[in-house]
This record gives sequence, C-alpha cells and structure tokens, in this order.
Amino acid sequence: MGFHANPPHPTRRPAGRRPFAILAAAIAVAALALTGCGSSGGSNNGGNGATNPYGGNSTPTTGPTGGGNQTLTVKTAPAGAKYLTDSAGKTLYLFQADSSGKSNCNGPCAAVWPPVTGSAKLGSGVSGNITTFTRSDGAKQIVFNGHPLYEYTLDTSAGDVKGEGLNAYGGLWYAVSPTGDAVTSLSG
Repeated sequence: MGFHANPPHPTRRPAGRRPFAILAAAIAVAALALTGCGSSGGSNNGGNGATNPYGGNSTPTTGPTGGGNQTLTVKTAPAGAKYLTDSAGKTLYLFQADSSGKSNCNGPCAAVWPPVTGSAKLGSGVSGNITTFTRSDGAKQIVFNGHPLYEYTLDTSAGDVKGEGLNAYGGLWYAVSPTGDAVTSLSG
C-alpha cells in the first residue's frame, strides 16, 4: 500500500462545470415551483370558459381604494351614453352573472374586478335604490338597483371604460346606467 502525496479526489470536477450544475439545479427548482402554480382546469369563480385578462392566474396588485363614502355620479361618453362613476370618476360596472343583489365575483375575479365597498349616496342625475351586503371577506359591497358594483383594474384613469362588454369569469361586464341598467353600447 503506497501513499500518494495528493491522492485524487473521487468527486472533484473541473472548476468550469460547477456553476453549470448550480444553474441547472436552480432551473429545475423554478420549473417545479411554476408547475404548482398552474390551473387545474377549474373555473375562475364562475367559470364557463371565462378567461383572466391578465393571463393565467396572475392578478394585478392595485385596485380601488374602497371602503369609504362614495357619491355615485353620472358621466356622459362621447357617443352620448350615460354611465355611473364613483367619487373619483372611475367607471362602475355590473356583472351579469350576479343574482339577487349578491356577488358571484370572488377570489381571482375580485382581484381583477374589485367590488366597490363602503357606503354611497346618489349624486345629481342618479335615481335608484342603494343597499349593501356583507361579502365573505367582511366588506360591505355597494348595490345599486339590485346590481353589486365593481371597478375594473385596467381602468387606470377617470373616464376609462376598458371593462365595457368584456366576457370574463363566467359572465359579461357592463357599465351601469344612471337607473341601474347595463349600458351595452358604450364608447367612451
């Protein structure tokens, strides 16, 4: 049995390969993590083949301030259609999949279409009945003439109507008229 001054190390690899192995392991871990985030083919709370306008399961990080006192006001689009806005001038929407003054938009849906919460009063030119109901998260959602009210997160400025007529989360979304009906021909 002889001794070697520097015996070969059985697991030693050339120095250039170690960063590649670390990178490959990191990619494998990231791929596994992303696989766990995928959709299982279920619905987006209302389903019926609805798609998330943000793609996949991603959701925006901003929404309405909510929870305060809102004054429902009227805005007129260039084509002459009239629709409701909140105190900040943001368009208010109804979800045709809602029923009996209750919301069918929760979870990922509510992240894209945040419910208008708090209390509200009618502004000039608005006629109807305002009520609220308590959502599963404890917030009081405002209901106008039987329709729970929402904003759309892609409406970033007062007067935006980017959510008008979209089919998402199992139903159609429309701006709300000053009497509580769906505005189906809004171009503003």
